Amino acid sequence: MKEPFLSAVPVIQKLESAGFEAYFVGGSVRDLLLNKPINDVDIATSATPEEVKQCFSKTVDVGIEHGTVLVLYQNKSYEITTFRTEAEYEDYRRPKEVSFIRNLREDLQRRDFTMNAMAMDKDGNLIDPFDGQAAIKNKVIQTVGKATDRFQEDALRMMRAVRFVSQLSFQIEKETLNALVDLGHLLDKIAVERKQAEFDKLLFGINRKQAIQLILQTNLYSYLPGLADKENNLKLMLEHRLDRLNTREMWALLGYCLKIEKKEMEEFLKGWRFPSKEIREILNILHYLNIRFKASWSSYDLYAARKKTFVSAEMLYLVISGIESVDSIQDYIDLYERLPIKERSEMDLTGNDLIGWFNKSGGPWVKELLIKVEEAIVEGTVGNNKKIIKEWLMECNHN
Repeated sequence: MKEPFLSAVPVIQKLESAGFEAYFVGGSVRDLLLNKPINDVDIATSATPEEVKQCFSKTVDVGIEHGTVLVLYQNKSYEITTFRTEAEYEDYRRPKEVSFIRNLREDLQRRDFTMNAMAMDKDGNLIDPFDGQAAIKNKVIQTVGKATDRFQEDALRMMRAVRFVSQLSFQIEKETLNALVDLGHLLDKIAVERKQAEFDKLLFGINRKQAIQLILQTNLYSYLPGLADKENNLKLMLEHRLDRLNTREMWALLGYCLKIEKKEMEEFLKGWRFPSKEIREILNILHYLNIRFKASWSSYDLYAARKKTFVSAEMLYLVISGIESVDSIQDYIDLYERLPIKERSEMDLTGNDLIGWFNKSGGPWVKELLIKVEEAIVEGTVGNNKKIIKEWLMECNHN
């Protein structure tokens, strides 16, 4: 056993010493078997939430109605959830009622996929009643029990299935795949924010191309915001090498493949509930990508775009153009680093300077002249020195 499990063993021991069962469960156990990085662990226990709270001095009720208590122990936090069963689901997402139980197997039985329905005790022994280890060994995504039952309980599980294809390069078992086709329409019942979180992870998985193919094959794309009639546009994404792109660049590539104008793209991203800041970032990448298709980067375009945006736009340009070498990115970074200024605040000039020099009252002309000087400094036409700038402006004005 390794971290972060080792640090959490005393938490399990404390529950056991009080007479309860406790185990590591879920994704952390799966990722341990896959030799993947593990950030945190989830613990399931036979203790009720109130009994958990009696075992620890520092707790927070983060989801107590569903049996989850956040325990603060030895400067770390752990989510501890009571074994439970779930009654009939409503809205294809939430159970109408949660019942606390004392049986681990029944708790594991309610989970989505067999690879996620394993538990591990404090000594590293696995409890695997639904053959999750075999699923991992065979690289198969299969529901616990009937796929139609699991997806009707929680329709988001369909997106999770395809997301795991992207992240793990597993195949979806036949019955599970058929259920995706039959029940995809239930995704209409799921909040956009939850679909976006899964789609985000899907777009950044190592096997993202196959995952996008699966979304097309199963028709799941029809129930995702703004994509119902965009089958051919999604297929365009598959023509490009996707493994070089980060998540933000993948969304920008999707926007490029949708072939829509800036305003439509903004509405599309709003439909996915993106924060305003992220919408601006993606739109900026697309803006500079369009400029890049027309010409190489000028010093001022690099300056105006800023490093993060021009690196993404250049990477997209290379991917869409089918250019294997990425040397140009470093070349442009080097050029950017040599720029005399990186932002307007670094200019040795203010609007008040201009008003004083030209003996005029303020107005739009001040902003226009500041931009003119800013461009000249960035392009190397004039030095970033107040005296030099004044001489240059007076000469320009005189001419």
